[in-house]
Amino acid sequence: MGDAPDAPPRETDPAPGADPAAETAFYESLPRVRGAATALLREAPGGRVLLVDPVYRPGWGLPGGVVEEGESPLAACIRECAEELGLHPRLDTLVAVDWIPPHTTPNRRPALIHVFGGLLPPRALDRLRLPPDELAAAELLTPEQAADRLPADLARRTARALQAQDAGTTVYLEHGRPAPWTA
Repeated sequence: MGDAPDAPPRETDPAPGADPAAETAFYESLPRVRGAATALLREAPGGRVLLVDPVYRPGWGLPGGVVEEGESPLAACIRECAEELGLHPRLDTLVAVDWIPPHTTPNRRPALIHVFGGLLPPRALDRLRLPPDELAAAELLTPEQAADRLPADLARRTARALQAQDAGTTVYLEHGRPAPWTA
């Protein structure tokens, strides 16, 4: 409990009458959702976007990857960019959250993809260090070129994220599409 009888409870204190074993069992029974974080990095506001070509799966994408256990999506995005690109991007906003339905993933579990926006430092493309076991290439492309290069689901997500970034907003998506708010 708290430090003294009149001290307020701490966040880590169990609720009165709580059964920690039952609570743990309850949380362990809940569905699992994979988390990932990507960086929508541009050379200038409204400018070209950075795409990467991973060696471990087909198709181009945005830099980023899986959110590790205990890691925030933002920390994962920064870590993944450092690992994949050799740079720490200046991220300044969350531009999109995309829910990926379970029937579209290999492990049949849904995913939440966080897309963070930011700017690349000047001449960043010249300074990228791509690990050969992760990335084959990186390119700066116009939004139109990016849409042509990306797989359909990533093209939808990226197009909506670019629109949100340009408008200074955040968008919630479901498989790269606007949410069915009135469904």
